[in-house]
Amino acid sequence: MAFVFILLIVLLVVETGFLILSRKLSPAKNSWTLTRLIVNFSQLLIYIIMLLLPSIDTSFRFKGLVITLILRIIVSGIFALIYRKKTNPKKTSAKIFSLIISFILIPSSMIPAFIFSDYAGRPTTGPYTVNHCNAILIDKSRLETFENDGSYREVPVYFFYPAEAKEGEKFPLVVFDHGAFGYYESNASSYLELASNGYVVVSLEHPYHSFFTHDTDGKLITVSPDFMNSVMNTQDVSEEEIYKISRDWMNIRVADMNFALDSIIDATNNGTTDSFWFEDNDSRNSVLTALSHINTDKIGLMGHSMGGATSVQVGLERDDIDAVIDIDGTMLGSIIGAEGNKYILEDVTYDIPLFEIENENAHKEALQAIEEDYPYPNNMIKESATTYYGTWFTGALHMDYTDLPLFSPFLAKMLGSGDVDNEYITDTLNSLEVDFYDCYLKDKGQFSVKDHYQGVK
Repeated sequence: MAFVFILLIVLLVVETGFLILSRKLSPAKNSWTLTRLIVNFSQLLIYIIMLLLPSIDTSFRFKGLVITLILRIIVSGIFALIYRKKTNPKKTSAKIFSLIISFILIPSSMIPAFIFSDYAGRPTTGPYTVNHCNAILIDKSRLETFENDGSYREVPVYFFYPAEAKEGEKFPLVVFDHGAFGYYESNASSYLELASNGYVVVSLEHPYHSFFTHDTDGKLITVSPDFMNSVMNTQDVSEEEIYKISRDWMNIRVADMNFALDSIIDATNNGTTDSFWFEDNDSRNSVLTALSHINTDKIGLMGHSMGGATSVQVGLERDDIDAVIDIDGTMLGSIIGAEGNKYILEDVTYDIPLFEIENENAHKEALQAIEEDYPYPNNMIKESATTYYGTWFTGALHMDYTDLPLFSPFLAKMLGSGDVDNEYITDTLNSLEVDFYDCYLKDKGQFSVKDHYQGVK
């Protein structure tokens, strides 16, 4: 990020130097516009030279800057032609106005470079490279409740699978569920790591709960404002109100995941993709390839935040799930009511292996709930699980268990990220996920995890 600041400063210094230099040159407009053209070319050349430095690249982060610099070259070139024979002087006020415009345009065009990092993914450790493809599942048993047009509920699914898989080779299926306002790539490093180690991973999206997705018509579907407001305004809301609104959230998400699981299992076992929508034949063929490598007798679920809660609940309800990972999610599905300021929890036994990762604050709150005899759902599930593992990372906050801090430290800080080593946390968490599923989906080795890990830098 430091080099991005250096690039910005250099470009603005060139702008300021141009204004100072223009006062010593001929005051004629033709001289000023020609110098302006040379300066604009120089700024583009500076960016090209600085591509040799870390954090400076040709990705979307700098597209705005490149477009701005090129447009300025074109505009200054046009004015240089217009004023090539003009000898009347360029006013000082016009020169200062030009500097002000430059000091607005250049930093504005570089905003993506400051918001996003040059993150290119984490290295995978498995023997496979990873292919990916996608489809949209259409649930004709449910109408879309976020719309009034009579359309069916759609669930986008994204497959990540071993590219070098041999014909007939089967791998366990792992289904990932994103958090509130998340999207299918929120934990992409986990999918790639798992797929590289011999898993088929399906990341599903919940339209109107996801930050953005697309439907079968190509329409952009953004997060529902009502859903966003209900999630953001739970801090000062009673347990009774939280229970009512969380029921609606969970009902939609659980139905989506169950439908996705049933559709994938049916398509894998029977070779039918009746509920699948494909963008084109290439997508269809790739999805069919991914499906052909799924072992439907070995299924794991995982999710972040509300996606973790969904995974835990679906794991409780189905008898074909073999292991579940909850990444910093409050297990809302076990709440069956509220009385006063306390939840009423369902008395259940969690019969499948469960691995829970908490952020540091959530871990402390769970311990406090035990001391105060407060019915906290995660504690209840922990006590009822026949096989439970749990850990947390010191200093880690909610978003530190996604890829967002690596992709955009700025946005992660706004949403909840600690001063931690995110590369270490991501790599450690991904490794633990592989080990957990290796143990319970592949019958390989014994799974063990520390009580906590040092996440702080």
